[in-house]
Amino acid sequence: MAKKTKEEKDFEWKTHPDLEKFVNERVSAFLTGNGFARKLSERMLDETSTRFVDWIDHMVIPEGNGTEETLRKLGLVEMKDVEKPDGLVVFKHKASYLFPILVGGGKNTVIALKPENIDDFIQALGLGIKPEGEPFSHIRYASINKSGNFILNAIERRGFNGYIEKNSGDVKEYLSVLSSFFCRKRYFEDDKEGLGYTEDLVLEATKRLDSGRVADAFFRSERAYWQRKNRSGQIQKERQDRLGLGWGNHDHHTYRSSRDNFRHMITLFETMGYECREKYYAGEDAGWGAQILEHPICDIVVFTDVDLDADETRLDFPHEKFRKKPKKLGTVGLWVGLHGESILQAGMHHLEARFVFEKLKEDLKEYNVDVMPPFSYFDFLKQAFTRGEFWKVDKSRLDSLLSKRYITMQQYDEFLSKGAIGSHMENLERDQGFKGFNKASVTNIILKTDPRRQNASGA
Repeated sequence: MAKKTKEEKDFEWKTHPDLEKFVNERVSAFLTGNGFARKLSERMLDETSTRFVDWIDHMVIPEGNGTEETLRKLGLVEMKDVEKPDGLVVFKHKASYLFPILVGGGKNTVIALKPENIDDFIQALGLGIKPEGEPFSHIRYASINKSGNFILNAIERRGFNGYIEKNSGDVKEYLSVLSSFFCRKRYFEDDKEGLGYTEDLVLEATKRLDSGRVADAFFRSERAYWQRKNRSGQIQKERQDRLGLGWGNHDHHTYRSSRDNFRHMITLFETMGYECREKYYAGEDAGWGAQILEHPICDIVVFTDVDLDADETRLDFPHEKFRKKPKKLGTVGLWVGLHGESILQAGMHHLEARFVFEKLKEDLKEYNVDVMPPFSYFDFLKQAFTRGEFWKVDKSRLDSLLSKRYITMQQYDEFLSKGAIGSHMENLERDQGFKGFNKASVTNIILKTDPRRQNASGA
């Protein structure tokens, strides 16, 4: 993969309030015109602390009255390479998280929601509808409710960004790959062996399926693995499953890596078809950095953390081998030292999904789940972690960290007796079409969740 240019490295995401206004007006009109959808949106807010708009896969609006010209003025571009029915034009704003808008289809306005599993969604609503499309295929969809010219649909995607049924005959292969990811070995005596094993598993999967299908299968297994080790995730998933929604509102998946293995992890994601988006570091003295990756087909973003010295922020650190060993471990390195590599036994550090920020915070109190003070609180982006999940730490890992003088004897005893912060769920609310992250504040939360400060911070 080609290295990013300076312009790409320095890219800053912008807000798109006019686009958000356009979208919200049409979603509001849709909910006014379709009572079933309106009641569902109210249940989403009350029962899952989420917004209807964050579950929308795409919207179809009638053509005419300068619709296409308006979308172009708002920054959307025509997606000509996407498979779609005749008569529809697909528009997407590539610098916004907001969903695609399709133009055409007569007089109807259509909204398609994106539950993680369409069968669960239909079952939860008790509708008795049979979805179109073969189970576990690229795309399945169902018409949920029609009220006048307002139609509510549901769509399940498994590694496909088109809008028409695709019968590729690969369901058997997909299920085999999905099982291999769910059942993959994660514990190894040597991390290099584990990474090699995982890379081979992914490479073999790409020989059997297209990259979008591989990425979809991989991250379904990753979310499940993380959830088994995170109580807040289990609680919120159960809340969302009451409506059969699953994790269809995921925003990004965060991994932590040692410096030695970082580029190998990046290579693994690139093998799945991921492309490096922006690099991420909050000043030369922050002590850490990240590479954000995004798949061109799947709606899945990956955030990868690593300890980083000031003079290394200018390097292509996702692809170049670090030239020096650290004298001490930063927050990310220590987390890996305590729990292992995210891509192996530890699993993701956190899953971030889109919620109604303040409402989720209040609703989780009923389950004795606390949300930490926000590390971003803007009108376009709000972020906060749930209190850290404590994990037991293997004694052999502590022995190794102590022998290398990465921790003190006091810290050794504390980690051995109390465990160490392992994972979080992240409460996020995006507005104004903002797709990026808040660099300065993320550094603050990185420091606050350092295991060495877990008693003082209450994290």
